[in-house]
Amino acid sequence: MNQRLVISSALASVFALGLVSQASAQMTKDPGKSHEKCYGIAKAGQNDCANLSGTHSCAGQSKADMSTDDWKYVPAGTCKNMKGLTADEAKAKAKKS
Repeated sequence: MNQRLVISSALASVFALGLVSQASAQMTKDPGKSHEKCYGIAKAGQNDCANLSGTHSCAGQSKADMSTDDWKYVPAGTCKNMKGLTADEAKAKAKKS
């Protein structure tokens, strides 16, 4: 009975580690490699992290659609096609407002 518990625990650990590494790989998007931050395209509650003005610091906390302050990771080179802004463009636009 004790051996069965050890084997079950080992199998559960292997499955859990596989799920964690898969989720981690999906959530980690290195902007220097294949993704970039694109400002002004996130819908309310669908931003990827903190905004430029510092009014929130977590993903999913944007209050308005297409806020220049908020961003999402997108495949590199696609931001302009979505009518998004780079960080510098978003900062410049925020200064004008």
